[in-house]
Amino acid sequence: MKKLAVQLGTLFLAALLAAPALAGKPVKDTTPPVTTATPPGGTFDSAITVSLTVDEPATIYYTTDGSTPSTQSTVYSEAINIAQTSTLKFFARDIAGNSETVKTEIYTISTTPPPTGPHADLSFTSLGMCVSCHTQQANDMYQSVHYQWQGDTPQMLNQGGAMQGKISNSVNSYCINILGNWNGCGACHVGTGAQPVATTNPSTAQLQSIDCLLCHQKEYKRVRNAATGLFEPDTANMTITMDQAVRTVHRPQRANCLQCHAKAGGGDAVKRGDLAIATAATTDVNYDRHMATTGANLNCQSCHTFTSHRVAGRGSDLRSTDSAAVLECTNCHASKATSTGHVTADVNRHVMRVACQSCHIPLYAKNAADTAATEATETHRSWLGTHATTPPLHPAGTKANDLIPKYRHWNKYNTNYLLGDVAVLDPATGAYPTSRPAGDINDPASKLYPFKHKTAEQPITLGSRQLIALDTSYFFATADPVESTKRGLANMGMSSETPYEMVLTDTFQMLNHQVPSASAVLQCANCHENTSQMSLKGELGYALKGPSSVVCSQCHNAKNPSGYTKMHNHTNDRRQFDCSWCHTFSRPELGRLMPN
Repeated sequence: MKKLAVQLGTLFLAALLAAPALAGKPVKDTTPPVTTATPPGGTFDSAITVSLTVDEPATIYYTTDGSTPSTQSTVYSEAINIAQTSTLKFFARDIAGNSETVKTEIYTISTTPPPTGPHADLSFTSLGMCVSCHTQQANDMYQSVHYQWQGDTPQMLNQGGAMQGKISNSVNSYCINILGNWNGCGACHVGTGAQPVATTNPSTAQLQSIDCLLCHQKEYKRVRNAATGLFEPDTANMTITMDQAVRTVHRPQRANCLQCHAKAGGGDAVKRGDLAIATAATTDVNYDRHMATTGANLNCQSCHTFTSHRVAGRGSDLRSTDSAAVLECTNCHASKATSTGHVTADVNRHVMRVACQSCHIPLYAKNAADTAATEATETHRSWLGTHATTPPLHPAGTKANDLIPKYRHWNKYNTNYLLGDVAVLDPATGAYPTSRPAGDINDPASKLYPFKHKTAEQPITLGSRQLIALDTSYFFATADPVESTKRGLANMGMSSETPYEMVLTDTFQMLNHQVPSASAVLQCANCHENTSQMSLKGELGYALKGPSSVVCSQCHNAKNPSGYTKMHNHTNDRRQFDCSWCHTFSRPELGRLMPN
């Protein structure tokens, strides 16, 4: 017992002697500092000073060009002058060696002077405020196809001249028709949410329903109010205030146009095939030579000119013609339509027969080199199911990149399916057409154009053979094709129990964008010496009227036909040749194939 007491006393004494030393040992600092930038990143009208502050003694490291932070400040705060658009990266390291994760703030400084003129002192009151000063412009816009979503149709062969458009009777192989889903489809309408009403004398309230900022302020965002059904500014997702928005309105930029036109059909690049969000700012000239920022850097209205808010240009699958102004490549490239506009005589002989786009758009649905997203386009969709897991439950679709166009003769007229028409099967494609370019090989007004060809599986009535405007609003919520079709029948004024079946439809859509650099233009052999690009004989009618031995014997004794180039040049022959001598078609306007 005495031995145990001695041992306990020894341990107590040792602990007592050690206690002061343990109490004085510092605890190791393992907490990194926290640096804050004031103000945070955003868009500013002029140069600003950004303050970096840290919550404990530390060294601040920063750069303003987005590179690895290296500039040091040994104080607890740093004032940085931001005079132009900058990517500020920063972090701090405390005296214990703890470093925080690198932080990033992006500051966009306006390169234009502060607003001047009539907009400089404006304060935002409502989306209809523009009408008070711009009444005539509002009236012009109200009557346009952009606002009415329908218009005159002088180039339609079925019911041509009558009002046609997506707001009423047009049907396509994408979302079919607008019936039953104004709220969804109207998200891209240039109004504040109300469905447009055709009238030659709109009221002030109707004019105030135009959302001017959608086209005239690229920083503007909006959201539909679920209670009222009307759009209101989505300031939480904007980088400027609404006062700044109305003070800095501008002519439409690519980003304005593409927020709707690139996302048509349900997502980026889905519908057009030659337009995507990437078109707004890409530097890739091989993606689009005309609109790349390192290329011609054209705005949309450089080609699609506006007159009193009416826009020039009309795709082959669009019904309405908004402006009488002609949109042609030769508006800028006038010499290219002449017999001496190109380097070689072979190419010059094609300009009366072949549209510029056919040679200069060898592929569409390309991926831009400087975007992470894909610019693939939809080639088929089925309303029998969905690939989505959360709403909106879009129909199952197939998308692809780097597609070769389909080529067709086109004379600028079309037959496009209208709601209520009797659908007629096209035996050439095995599908019911929703859009077809008019023209053929013997039509002197036709040229060869490139098209996107798209198919879809959608419902049709068994008896009257009318394509059914399936209720897309209900489908997007449920992915139920049966009930969506029944509701679509009811929307069309038919019994929801009308028998129907699913059929294949298809559409041809003219391609105009994604012109690459000139080095990528098609060469003669691409089309004339193989069929990978186009089938001149099988699809387009460029066939000999008999066996080559018979055709050649019209002018020669028995000979073996030479290659394409020699056969068409006859360079030592001074006679004039007409296509019909060898081919099944006749194009008298071509005259001779060789000069005298």
